[in-house]
Amino acid sequence: MGCASWFGRNSNDEDREHLQKLLRVPALPDLIREAAIPNGMQEIRVNGVAVVNQLPGTGGPALPSGFRERLLEEMKLNEIPEPNEFLERDSNALVQVRGLIRPGARRGDVIDLQILTPPKTEATDLHGGWLLDTRLRHQQLLQNTVRSSDVLAIGTGRMLTRADYDGTEDPTLQVTGRILSGGVVQSDRKLGLVVRPQFQHVEVSKAIAKAINSRFYFFDGSTRRGIAKATEDDFIEIDVHPRYHEREERLMTVVRALTLAAESSSTQTRLVELGKKLRTPTTAADAALQLEAIGEGAVPTLVEATKLENPELRFYAAEALAYLDRVEAIEPLIDSIRAEPAFRAPALIALQGIDQTSAVAALKGLLDEASLEARYGAMAALRDREDGRVTLRGENLQGQFRLYEIESAGPPAVIVSLIRKHEIVLMGDLTPLPHSMSMIGPDGIVIRPLEDTNTNTDSTRLRISRFRPGKPDAFAEVDANVASLIRGITEVGGVYGDAIATLRMAKEQGMLVDQLAFDPLPKSQRTYYRDGADSESEEDDESDENEEDGGDEDEDEDEDDE
Repeated sequence: MGCASWFGRNSNDEDREHLQKLLRVPALPDLIREAAIPNGMQEIRVNGVAVVNQLPGTGGPALPSGFRERLLEEMKLNEIPEPNEFLERDSNALVQVRGLIRPGARRGDVIDLQILTPPKTEATDLHGGWLLDTRLRHQQLLQNTVRSSDVLAIGTGRMLTRADYDGTEDPTLQVTGRILSGGVVQSDRKLGLVVRPQFQHVEVSKAIAKAINSRFYFFDGSTRRGIAKATEDDFIEIDVHPRYHEREERLMTVVRALTLAAESSSTQTRLVELGKKLRTPTTAADAALQLEAIGEGAVPTLVEATKLENPELRFYAAEALAYLDRVEAIEPLIDSIRAEPAFRAPALIALQGIDQTSAVAALKGLLDEASLEARYGAMAALRDREDGRVTLRGENLQGQFRLYEIESAGPPAVIVSLIRKHEIVLMGDLTPLPHSMSMIGPDGIVIRPLEDTNTNTDSTRLRISRFRPGKPDAFAEVDANVASLIRGITEVGGVYGDAIATLRMAKEQGMLVDQLAFDPLPKSQRTYYRDGADSESEEDDESDENEEDGGDEDEDEDEDDE
């Protein structure tokens, strides 16, 4: 019978049929998100063991433990002489270091580091210490064995303990804290799309990459380069477009909202359909993302939606316009920041990236708002723009941190940053410090009123002294106001933690009467609550004039969580 089966079919026919099935190109869906899911969108936690040194006898020997063994092994690899003796000094302390690397991070990006001490430690205070270079790796438990990755980040920097800004009596707060922007990412994190099984085919992968590159590209020198590359029949590698740097989650959402259909006469029909969905609150957010994915062709539809009465619909349209670098987005985004706390954080992020100089003037207008988070959020957005930073005129204090004095019609406030930036921001017309101010601050700092030698009474100035064992005494005379006090602390050798702790103590003792706030930035995950009707049309705008009632829902934050 040869190769014929009992059913009269040749096995070669079955092979050919199977091969044809494999070669058959699946029908392309309408949107990329129907064919692919994002990959690489999780934060990566990195860990290390290191030494904090330059402590004034408040460190302690590293007690025998797995942490000490790990550190000794690392020190031997780096050929550090007499590592055991080094770990016994009371000017050093063994610590654990943690950090989170965001999706799409590039080599050279910085991250904040969290500092913890091992369960058993003789260190009593890490205030002002310096974290020596440490290699941070990602660790996983695989088959009952801890496996470590290559070095993903290098960490170093000045310690900021929780006691500096918290000030409670808990002694553990003196040996835990953070290092702002202390970690430097060592390698790029790639993003990608994984093609769903039913669509896995080289032609589908190529079609997805082509659709992405026709919308998202940039110029590498004189060469135009798309952000997508089909590397397998089931994987497309994605580079981060410059407009979406540190906005990778939104980039991937917009990319997946791209259509795979070629541009044709049906595009106008799609714009009309999305325009209708943009007028319904339940579908408006997704419609705006799809319009953003279309690009310039969707601008008229989005601009028209920014004129609607419904604040939610206006916000979604304006946010999409902002990522298309349209000036029409600025005014409705500013309105959203003023009126609705739930939209405040994403609106500020969108404004920060608009490549329009008029955005700077709009952000500066928010500095007079009554809301502190709106004011500081606007200031942070300006600080992160090249054309906005110069308008703030920040002052570098002895290379330790920056001091900003911001004119504002809002309530006066002293703002301290605990995320990314070493900065103190003074907003508004602050109340002068009392002439009789007298206090013992952190790390040998003493503040007293300066006596007027002509009248033997206290003058309007303060004397800042600093006494430390084994180091020369330092003195500074300053005016009795917050800005001068902060400058004086750095003049006597104080660091960022010293300035923060001094401000906190002055507030606790009633000498600082204005508001002291730590990172009063808008929260990024607030809920917007709708009331009344759930749609709006041009024919019936009046019915929705009062339908929106903004609300916000703040989630509790763990101080130890990065």
